[in-house]
Amino acid sequence: MFEFVLFFLAISAVFMLAMAHAAYREQVPRGVALSLAGVFLSAGITALLVLYQGHPIVTQTVPVLFWLTLVFIVASLIPWFPVLKKADTANIEQFDERNHMFARGNLKFHPELGNRYHRSHPEKKAVDEEIWRLPELGEPGSKFYDRYVSSISDSAFDLLDRSYVPLSNRPPVAVPAEPVDPGKLMEAVRITAFQYGAVDVGITSLKPYHLYSIAGRQAGNWGEKVENHHRTAIVFVVPMSNAYIRHAPSLPAILESAHCYVETAKIAHIVAEILHRQGLSATAHVDGHYQLICAPLAEAAGMGHVGRMGIFMHEVYGPSVRLSVVTVDFDLPETKGNHEYMEHFCNICKKCADNCPSRAIPHGEKPVSRGFAHWSVDQESCYRFWRKIGTDCAVCIRSCPFSKPDTLMHRIVRGYIRRNPLNQRLALLGDDLFYGRKLKLPTRNVKWKKLPAVVRRAAPPHPGC
Repeated sequence: MFEFVLFFLAISAVFMLAMAHAAYREQVPRGVALSLAGVFLSAGITALLVLYQGHPIVTQTVPVLFWLTLVFIVASLIPWFPVLKKADTANIEQFDERNHMFARGNLKFHPELGNRYHRSHPEKKAVDEEIWRLPELGEPGSKFYDRYVSSISDSAFDLLDRSYVPLSNRPPVAVPAEPVDPGKLMEAVRITAFQYGAVDVGITSLKPYHLYSIAGRQAGNWGEKVENHHRTAIVFVVPMSNAYIRHAPSLPAILESAHCYVETAKIAHIVAEILHRQGLSATAHVDGHYQLICAPLAEAAGMGHVGRMGIFMHEVYGPSVRLSVVTVDFDLPETKGNHEYMEHFCNICKKCADNCPSRAIPHGEKPVSRGFAHWSVDQESCYRFWRKIGTDCAVCIRSCPFSKPDTLMHRIVRGYIRRNPLNQRLALLGDDLFYGRKLKLPTRNVKWKKLPAVVRRAAPPHPGC
């Protein structure tokens, strides 16, 4: 019993020392101080127990510590969560892309389309015109504008627009006579994805409610019905660098966001071309040119969960990711994964809602819209804040406990919260203590020389692929 308590204290000290190292790497002074305090506390208790081993107080204390430790370990290992009510997908209405804030923001440059839209949606005219008067992302007048650096993300998004060429405009290719082998095809897709920077690839069947009903992002096809009769969606996940996102909502956040949108677009375009060369009908869905909503597809493919902030949270990288999708008229084996534990965590955490500068994220239950309950945000408030600061904010991403770097310590914690609600509450308490419940937001841009070069390594394939 005595040796067991000493062993547990030693393990606790090692864990806290590792946490101090992780906090130092992540530049969290508060976490470093608390972790080192935990190391000294464990070491102090151990020293007192050894020095006064025969003392009556120690004799009485050790059994209490033993049973408390044993109960904690057993409770931590119990795999149990309350059963969640399954979402009813029978009556989901497709989303009209014209109602998206990005689409509505573009109407400023197309007055005729704007007039048509506001004739049908007069209630949105006042807020849209208010937002139109604000600076565009990357333009002078916003809080974090920098004449030279702001143009980086703007140029990246322009590149995405210029590089988008639908494969339907390509001439047909010579297709091998042999039928397509799904296994070998997916092997080529995975090789492409991981070589070009993805950390996960998922596959799911494409449902009508995944698609937009009417196109609205681009003036060329604005108001047209979205036509996509493909059967399968392949989802690609590219992680964003914590070294950049931890400066949200200042400029590094949008620099990294734009960077990863470009990276994941490259993957989607190359994979769509690979499928095209096999004689298959395929479409790349990348930033600014989506026919579908990526987040629920990634969740359906078993790679994570759509969280309280309304965006996809990967099982390893949390919401600090960017997605692209390729749809194809070909059946492929679907990937699976159960991430209901993330839903339970979102229900109790609420750090994104507490830290959202625009108060766009709900604190309560899932809002109901389009015929079903799902996490969604007040997009007008969110996007208005983006335009005021000149970035895509990312404070919700930065505040999320799932956005921590993929290090050994955070892998242990992620495994811990997969077990049960008690573990999740203890982990959330620890996250609040070490990282703070409320973020301190920057008032100016970081000195650029302090930002490290972003180095990415291909990750092993998702277990379901």
